[in-house]
Amino acid sequence: MNRFSQKRTSSYLLRRVITPIAGICLAIAILLWGVSSVRQSADNSQIDSLRQAILRSAVHCYAMKGRYPESLDYIKDHYGIRWDTGKYLVDYEIMGANLMPDVTIFPIENKEAPYAD
Repeated sequence: MNRFSQKRTSSYLLRRVITPIAGICLAIAILLWGVSSVRQSADNSQIDSLRQAILRSAVHCYAMKGRYPESLDYIKDHYGIRWDTGKYLVDYEIMGANLMPDVTIFPIENKEAPYAD
């Protein structure tokens, strides 16, 4: 009998193998959650910034010409507002020549189709 050898029990397996693996998995999960949270915050900030830019351009047009722009194309052409049309859908709704337009921005989810034509 060798009195210096140790028997490897289930507690040894738990302490030496499973606990570090569980810790690494937990750290990866927290990292992925953080990245997702930052990405969501950045997307919301971009949407708000684009909406404010469109509204500022519309108000500027109203101040200069006495009416709000009739379309987004007018804002694009005269005020240089640009956005990624594959990422955002902008709804510009006119209520009247002297009423502030309603601007709504929808994020577009890029989901690739399983079959390409």
